[in-house]
Amino acid sequence: MPDSLTLPAFAHKLTDRPGAAPLIWDEVRRQHVVCTPEEWVRQHVIHFLTGHLGYPASLLSVERGTGALGQRTDLRAYDPATRLPALLVECKAPTIKLTKTVLQQAQRYWQRVPARFIVITNGIQHACWQVGPPATMWDRWPTWEEVVLVT
Repeated sequence: MPDSLTLPAFAHKLTDRPGAAPLIWDEVRRQHVVCTPEEWVRQHVIHFLTGHLGYPASLLSVERGTGALGQRTDLRAYDPATRLPALLVECKAPTIKLTKTVLQQAQRYWQRVPARFIVITNGIQHACWQVGPPATMWDRWPTWEEVVLVT
């Protein structure tokens, strides 16, 4: 996988498979998963959150259903006090632009799974909002402390 992402590199564990996409070890799901371009971004986000921003891996959830048929959020971080989602992250492949459509997808997920923050990323560009009222756009990723201290 090319590493043109703006997220920090990490010691990934890829397993090559002849004639098939490689597998990557997911620390949250504790299993190997197919390493698609979107998964490559998701794994970088997981390691960025846990390794740089203080998020506990035990409070992360990957590809969890929203309650709507077939809809799954890419990544959630849960508040340990309330056990409710505090952060939703929608990951896209690096070739996918972060458009209004991507934001609307994340907003639809948020309607079913409300969280304090929404982030959309393709691994190169990132956009973060603290859900309001009023909604506030951030120019960076929130740290774990910021996510759990927001009321």
